[in-house]
Amino acid sequence: METADFLGLVHPAIAVIFVFPLIGNVANFAWQTRQRRLQNSTEGKSKIPPVVGKEHKQLGDWLTSAVVGLTLVGLAYPIGKNIIKKQLWNTANFQVIFIILMFVATIASLVLLYQAKNKSWRAIFATLTGIGLVVLGCQDGVYRRTNEWYWSHYYIGITASLLMVFSLAIVQDIYKSHRWRVIHTILNCVALLLFIGQGLTGTRDLLEIPLNWQEPYIYQCDYVNKTCPTPNPQAPK
Repeated sequence: METADFLGLVHPAIAVIFVFPLIGNVANFAWQTRQRRLQNSTEGKSKIPPVVGKEHKQLGDWLTSAVVGLTLVGLAYPIGKNIIKKQLWNTANFQVIFIILMFVATIASLVLLYQAKNKSWRAIFATLTGIGLVVLGCQDGVYRRTNEWYWSHYYIGITASLLMVFSLAIVQDIYKSHRWRVIHTILNCVALLLFIGQGLTGTRDLLEIPLNWQEPYIYQCDYVNKTCPTPNPQAPK
């Protein structure tokens, strides 16, 4: 395995080691928080400690950062690989500078979203973060699988990231409005299903994306008819 192939494992490794366990904890605290709220409204008192709400909020903030960060790492690898392979800094240096600035702007927008208190600023920084993710995802080299967008690791991942960003943007409103609380719950249930899809599609893509030294041969294959060129037989010695 070459260095380029090893770097390609950073994204799935972070997902398995950090992000998916965090998703489980957030979902667990979300369930306990809801159960505590229901018990307080029907029974007057709940045995679930009130700290679960605070823990859910804190871990949810971490999850948004982890998901967006993981998405940026997943995009940086193929984009960077494409830049190096085509030597774009010599032929399209403006494009390279633009891509770098988009990564910086997306990260900065997410950081400012955490700091924003005013609803308008939260909407602005959430929108800028989402735009950054989408624009970076449209760059050459990203394995999008557009012909099967409904089962694409890229499209599912981008959608989940955008839901996390939107959820972060409205989190201050769920304490003031029951409607926003319902929206928050529905969106995060959808995001949870998308994360399950990410686990399935990510595993599939690891099988389909060839190692660096295999690419010249594998990319000659006909993916529609599922055939590959037959190698020439070795000449007799």
